[in-house]
Amino acid sequence: MKQARAWQRMLSGRRLDLLDPTPVDIELQDIAHGLAFVARWNGQTTGDWPYSVAEHSLLVEDIVGRLEPALAARWRLAALLHDAPEYVIGDMISPVKAAVGPGYGALDQRLTAAIHIRFGLPATLPVPIKALIKRADTVSAWLEATQIAGFTRAEADRFFGKPPADLSTLTLALRPPAPVRADYIARHQALIAQIDAEARA
Repeated sequence: MKQARAWQRMLSGRRLDLLDPTPVDIELQDIAHGLAFVARWNGQTTGDWPYSVAEHSLLVEDIVGRLEPALAARWRLAALLHDAPEYVIGDMISPVKAAVGPGYGALDQRLTAAIHIRFGLPATLPVPIKALIKRADTVSAWLEATQIAGFTRAEADRFFGKPPADLSTLTLALRPPAPVRADYIARHQALIAQIDAEARA
């Protein structure tokens, strides 16, 4: 019986094995391009452009910095990359993840570990950093829910919790993929430069 193909060819030319991903097959340009074309909320958002995972990732990294202004750049990079596996496996809303079962989580973890190692992060993040990123992710979900996904504030408060007052006023922007992709790459490069500077200090 022929074995099903378990790899994907990326635009960079890399062949990424989904069952056994390796850091050498991870390229920033592939991540940025893929995430800029993956829609959050299964595309069920208002406006003329989908709200992409790349845009969401930029917002989460910004929120992490607002929550912890003195946070080291490497952990802000981890925030930017928190949904990076979705450049391969797409963005599934929570009810779909629950229906798919534990296999989705295992696949996500393998890809996350390879991505982290590729960019100099630990395969598994420290618990406090993971919790901080999750907190920022939840604030982002509340903003997205109330501004572009059709939730009332009361519904969003119930599902995601009420965000800090100074973060609840952040405004989302819907943009075409190309500038979002460029901003994701630029932010990644800026954080890498900051990590290098912090290492030399």
